[in-house]
Amino acid sequence: MRTVSYDNTFGMVDLAVYTELIADDNKDQINRLKRNLTRALRQDITAKQRQYMMLYYGQNMSMEAIAKEFGVNKSTVSRTLKRGRQRLYRCLRYGAANLLEQANS
Repeated sequence: MRTVSYDNTFGMVDLAVYTELIADDNKDQINRLKRNLTRALRQDITAKQRQYMMLYYGQNMSMEAIAKEFGVNKSTVSRTLKRGRQRLYRCLRYGAANLLEQANS
């Protein structure tokens, strides 16, 4: 196991090491979150929301470019992305609450 120095000289390096150590501790939670996010992307949002999200977040396309490609207004893309994010947030939030309840039982 690596030791973490709190010397300010190499603060950013130490932060990276610390983050890596914490990530190992949280590996199970991170994997569970990834599975739940993938499931929510497949099942809990509309096809249009999924399509826009994949282009916007996955391929780093701008809202203007997405709007142009689909022949819609930029505000339509913005609203669709917002609603998709809200749906994912609700699904992941309630999913996390259920996992906590199961863990406490």
